[in-house]
Amino acid sequence: MYHVSRTTLSLMCAASAAVMMTACGGDPAPELQNPGASWPQQPAVTGHRGASALRPEHTLASYKKAIEDGADIVEPDLVATKDGVLVARHENEISGTTNVSALPQFAGRKATKTIDGIPVTGWFTEDFTLAELKILRAKERIPANRPANAAFDGQFEVPTLQEVIDLVKQETQARKKTIGIYPETKHPTYFKSIGLPLEKRLVDQLVANGYRGKDAAVYLQSFEVANLKELRKLTDMRIVQLIDNPANPPAPNGAPRNAPYDFVAAGSKSTYKDLTTPAGLKEIATYADAVSPYKEVIIARTAANELGKPTSFVADAHAAGLKVHTWTLRPENPFLPPSMRRGDVASPSERGDAVAEIMAYLNAGIDGFFTDDPAVGRAAVTQFKK
Repeated sequence: MYHVSRTTLSLMCAASAAVMMTACGGDPAPELQNPGASWPQQPAVTGHRGASALRPEHTLASYKKAIEDGADIVEPDLVATKDGVLVARHENEISGTTNVSALPQFAGRKATKTIDGIPVTGWFTEDFTLAELKILRAKERIPANRPANAAFDGQFEVPTLQEVIDLVKQETQARKKTIGIYPETKHPTYFKSIGLPLEKRLVDQLVANGYRGKDAAVYLQSFEVANLKELRKLTDMRIVQLIDNPANPPAPNGAPRNAPYDFVAAGSKSTYKDLTTPAGLKEIATYADAVSPYKEVIIARTAANELGKPTSFVADAHAAGLKVHTWTLRPENPFLPPSMRRGDVASPSERGDAVAEIMAYLNAGIDGFFTDDPAVGRAAVTQFKK
């Protein structure tokens, strides 16, 4: 009997709606994939790169763990392979999250490229076909903070977007609960410059899988602006403008990191700080449904690195008609304010009172958040709603 591999089937499903309706199980619960404008319940818990505090990020195991632990939504960051397949990696440079550097057959693929104005040396997804990328295995990106995750090194593949969608559909159907997907287009200006634009690939694949318009259980996100405006022309699905830390210092080569890269590439002097103003938020509302800033835009840290008073950002965004999400709320001590750290505060892997930090943001009025540990996020939301 002829055997169709999971990878081959995934590619077939991505390419053909007709195949998807049969071999991929069709659209068994459209009301769960397209639950309407009231989805998701707020505040929404998004598993950042899955449950990345508990499994190596952007693996099917990480996404599944996130769903098991109470995530409403899972977040795959998307980059493209040489043959144009969307895969889940935080960066197109993959030496930090896979074993590629240890495989002699790929030693010659090591390269230095300029990504968003910054020289980067390593191995890049766009230099690998999907079949080649499937040879690699994932590893923990920050083992000093998450040593337990390193025990999973070498076990998991790099998943395609289709495989993530398949998992989300399976879990949605099994739980009779809508699990959303929150894909981010990574480095869209760069990928467009090398002939691998992300936008239409992403929308076409979601539509082929039964996600429909503004009622779909989907958020499309990016740190850039032009590609979100392009996405808005392609779809009515929910769109989210990400905002990086406006205080980011320049890169070592002087390249700015406090502005969307498409602004930089176009010679614009506008920055992320400009997007956080009432006028900037009103502009975002012309093409997006929500805004997701770095957490310190919402609650700035004090000189002692503690949480200060909330800014006017949430109120300003709500006044512009935008939902507000924030990123990223992590459980380990180094990522928490000093007063919320517990145990051996010098240990990079010891956990603190992450529920307390999340509660501060919920009390500031956010509509959702990204967390590396959705179980902690769910506990905070449960406590908040009491």
